[in-house]
Amino acid sequence: MLELKDFCFTIEKDGEPINLVDRVNLKVPTGHFMAIVGPSGCGKTTLLNAIAGLNHLSEGSISWMGRDLEEDGDLEPAELGYVPQFSIAYDALTVDESIEAVTRLRVKTRDLDDLDLRIDRVLEETGLTAIADRQVKVLSGGQKRRLGLAMELVTDPKLLLCDEVTSGLDPRSERDIVRRLHELSRRDGRIVISVTHSLAHLELYDSVLVLHEGCVAYHGPPAGLTHYFSVEDTESIYPRLAKQSSEKWRKSWLKHFPAFYSKIIRNRLKLIEEGKLVIPEEPVELEPETAEEKEISDPVIEDVQLDETELLNAFEEELDKEEGKKSSRNKRKKSKIKAAPEKDEDEEKSEDEDDLVMEEPEQVQTPGFFSQFATLLSRRTKIFFRDRGQVYLQVAILLCFPCLVALFGPQGNEALLQYPDAIEMTSQSAVKEFQTIAENRAKVGGAVSGIIMFQVVLLSLMGSNNAAREIAGERKILEKEKFGGVRPLAYLCSKIAFLSCMIIVQSVWMAIFVDQFWQYPEAAGSGGFFNHMTFLILVNAAMTSICLGISALMKTSEQASLLSIYLVGFQLPLSGAVLALPETVGMITRPFISAYWAWGGSIESLDNRYQAAVKTVTETPLEFSGTICLYVLGIQIAFGIIASYIGIRRHQWEH
Repeated sequence: MLELKDFCFTIEKDGEPINLVDRVNLKVPTGHFMAIVGPSGCGKTTLLNAIAGLNHLSEGSISWMGRDLEEDGDLEPAELGYVPQFSIAYDALTVDESIEAVTRLRVKTRDLDDLDLRIDRVLEETGLTAIADRQVKVLSGGQKRRLGLAMELVTDPKLLLCDEVTSGLDPRSERDIVRRLHELSRRDGRIVISVTHSLAHLELYDSVLVLHEGCVAYHGPPAGLTHYFSVEDTESIYPRLAKQSSEKWRKSWLKHFPAFYSKIIRNRLKLIEEGKLVIPEEPVELEPETAEEKEISDPVIEDVQLDETELLNAFEEELDKEEGKKSSRNKRKKSKIKAAPEKDEDEEKSEDEDDLVMEEPEQVQTPGFFSQFATLLSRRTKIFFRDRGQVYLQVAILLCFPCLVALFGPQGNEALLQYPDAIEMTSQSAVKEFQTIAENRAKVGGAVSGIIMFQVVLLSLMGSNNAAREIAGERKILEKEKFGGVRPLAYLCSKIAFLSCMIIVQSVWMAIFVDQFWQYPEAAGSGGFFNHMTFLILVNAAMTSICLGISALMKTSEQASLLSIYLVGFQLPLSGAVLALPETVGMITRPFISAYWAWGGSIESLDNRYQAAVKTVTETPLEFSGTICLYVLGIQIAFGIIASYIGIRRHQWEH
């Protein structure tokens, strides 16, 4: 049973507390289908999010199966299914692949057969078997809602929450969704709660909770709505609500709800009697039938002067008592049936035990870190290669950016002239030779410095493009998957692994391609080219990592992209490669500019003659060794990863 006692959710606006949900008392038995309805802004989704653990209550308590969720912790991911308003599936995947991915992320299966059986069961329950091979992007609105429902059913949750899953659907699709939710509530004692603005198809619900300005205005059978609100049809309920304050509706409901709750009990027991509602039975000791059990009487809840909590407790006690009677009679009926063949004592004992105790369902376990990591990485790779636009863009960048750098290769290939050991400056020819050598060194040094910086800046731009939308673009799905048990570290590591492949391909290709047109001037046997390639990889990794952190911390992909572009735009001017910065400004900004450290590290790996030539054309100090440059870039990468982890862990569910 789900129980809310004096539940309040309060926010502050202009320094004043506002109760979005006000003193809600509620009990929902197992095997129950309840709708939460009310005008816009009445607190429907807020209440649902509180039940799910997304909103922490300000006052009161929430309990599940006798467990206080505030004191003992939230529901386990496998116990709860939450279907949000937005789509939780990737457009590039098929229906079957979407369900398989979420199953691998949320359910620890024994083997592939167990996995396939679970997927097939969910597809059948939601009517998606015929379209299992279709991509999500071609599904209709109703089919996407059913897919979202299927993705929550993989754990076989005992509490299923649905937030506006019928909004925007045509009447036929809306009825289909409500009917399927109704059927799901009839199995294994599952509680299904659906928030809806629509008042259509209410006859399929066991009870309807009407909220008005955060207060309970009604909670009873759908058939009692028009009578209670004194209206001719359900469409007139919302205008009727607006004629009184929420406090008046609340007081009115406190006077009348015992009678409506008794109808909920009678309807529930009738469903159990007819076999239409299946709920897990508790072990029951057989006792002789008493006169009290001949008929199920209406629950006696006559004292309306009791407070709401006491009345709800009376409702729970009556519900337990009546269900206990029903279960006892069913047990006795089984025990009175005579079997034709005579059975030995051991067989009879075994059958009695089977009658009294039902086998507990196997508890769903969340997969481990490595399993989730592999699933997330596989899914991300599959999505990337199916997005043709993204693949074409990456290929175009991969081919065009190195070609732009290669255009300047001939300038860097010009021979570097050296000053003679001794030069006589008195002759005109000597002065002219000196000027020629100086001009050559400035030209070649400028070309070498420019080519290196061009590579660095373009790879920084690639890094920004790699990661700016990587997390922010799928933030809603991430929040939903974290809610379902996905480990933030597994998610982050899958992103790092995927982006690392892109970083290595982009950086190594940039270095090798450009080297075909401009050979990196390294000292013989020094390994300078590989050092240069290392710095290209690191600057790409640093920018990718930092932009990934930005993506994780920002609320929208637009914010993340804009900030990442600004970050890349600052790389060239603040690196000092074009114009030297004032000394104080340079000392402050330099630690944060990845381009400076990759540029400086690559220059330190040049042949000494070319190092000297480069330093003649730049006033920016390049006194740091290559090792220090490596360390700084490594620190920036680590900083970006830490920021990414913080952003991924941070709760950003939009209420």
